[in-house]
Amino acid sequence: MILFEPDRRRKTAPTLVDQAVVALEDAIRARILRPGMALPSIRQFARDHGLSTFTVMAAYNRLVARGLLQSRPGACFRVSSRKQAAAAPVPEWVAPRIGSSWLLADVFADHSISIKAGCGWLPPDWHDQAGLPHALRQLSRVPISQMSSYGHPLGYRPLREHIASRLLEHGLETGPDQILLTHGATQALDVVVRTLLRPGDHVAVEAPCYANLLQILALNRITVHAVPRTTEGIHEETLEALARRHPIRALFVTTVLQNPTGASFTMAGAFRLLQLAERHDFLVVEDDMSRDLLPEPAPMLAALAGPSRVLYVSGFSKSVTPSIRVGYLACAKPLADPCARTKMSLGLTSSEVIERAVHHVLRDGRHGAYLRGIRERLRLAHDQVAAAMRAHGFEIWEEPGAGLFLWARPPAPRPTGGGMIELAAQALKAGIWLAPGSYFDPDGREEGWLRFNVAYSGDPRLWRFFQQASVR
Repeated sequence: MILFEPDRRRKTAPTLVDQAVVALEDAIRARILRPGMALPSIRQFARDHGLSTFTVMAAYNRLVARGLLQSRPGACFRVSSRKQAAAAPVPEWVAPRIGSSWLLADVFADHSISIKAGCGWLPPDWHDQAGLPHALRQLSRVPISQMSSYGHPLGYRPLREHIASRLLEHGLETGPDQILLTHGATQALDVVVRTLLRPGDHVAVEAPCYANLLQILALNRITVHAVPRTTEGIHEETLEALARRHPIRALFVTTVLQNPTGASFTMAGAFRLLQLAERHDFLVVEDDMSRDLLPEPAPMLAALAGPSRVLYVSGFSKSVTPSIRVGYLACAKPLADPCARTKMSLGLTSSEVIERAVHHVLRDGRHGAYLRGIRERLRLAHDQVAAAMRAHGFEIWEEPGAGLFLWARPPAPRPTGGGMIELAAQALKAGIWLAPGSYFDPDGREEGWLRFNVAYSGDPRLWRFFQQASVR
């Protein structure tokens, strides 16, 4: 039975395996080869078509994996007798139900929303199109024997050494044994909470703050106190009063380009905070995810006070790509070992393969130019989105001109009853994702604020939606 003629004329033609697979699949779907029919043996097919037995074996196995062929040990390959599933009709799109669970989990797998104004990451086409693929190609040349173990509990040492040298440029003196690599910066926060805190312990957080941090603290049954965020740092009087009334163990704070407000500490605000920490003897956990997106220097609490007072958390989801789940914790050596044990108890070592890839990206001479380009694109996006906000009467809390976020609220009249939650539900029906401020508030307060990702908020449809919503 002649099923196909191999095309060997052009180097750009599909491989012989691909050609054989396509020919056999077409014959099966056209019912030239019917369910249950035996195919020629591998040797016979190879002789009939002038192929190697390895090519035929690869093609047959690929069709088995697709469910088009069946194979039993010692028997021939047969066309699958199972009915091929009919193409499922495309379901009518239904807006997902907004809520904290959707925002914190389901949204990462939800590709139905076309305008992601409330998300927390860069658009996929903004990422370095050369750096990571080049790193992965370099990684493919590493002998498998060098990557076949679990790796070190602290993580891939060359990357830890590189991080230590980068932190030294900011004035933070740490060694590679004081740096713990984690599965993203969120896991680093979780490791800190599980290692240093116990259920019922008192901590202070910014209001508003990183939404996932609130979930981590809640899961560990930590008592949370809110301290208002200001454009210079935090509200020191509120923190001082809390520290006098409660045994505050730690303060969680973002120094630069805070999520969700986009604000950064001033040097004066940083010093006042550290003085409070010394006076009341609590630790500071500095979440510093977005420093690489800031074009000018800014205070780093860990560099000002040292790792004994400040635990430093960061990662590479903003500067490399979110799919690279590599974060890290820099701390005093006595804390690094127990934090490493916590990390191991949660999921053993982090992925050395991915850590090697990040190390390649960071050492690539093109990465600095890529970051400079991202900062410029974000600056232009800030200008565009802030102008749109002002044109539509929005109140903007702070205009950093850098980073991902603007914190703003639309003018009255607003939807009655549900506030920003109701507005966000209306937006979802229009294919727009908004992030209500209540998700970022420790007490879930509704004050009319929304988090905007400027990289996703330039679409005119977003502002037409707000214009229509304002007149309802």
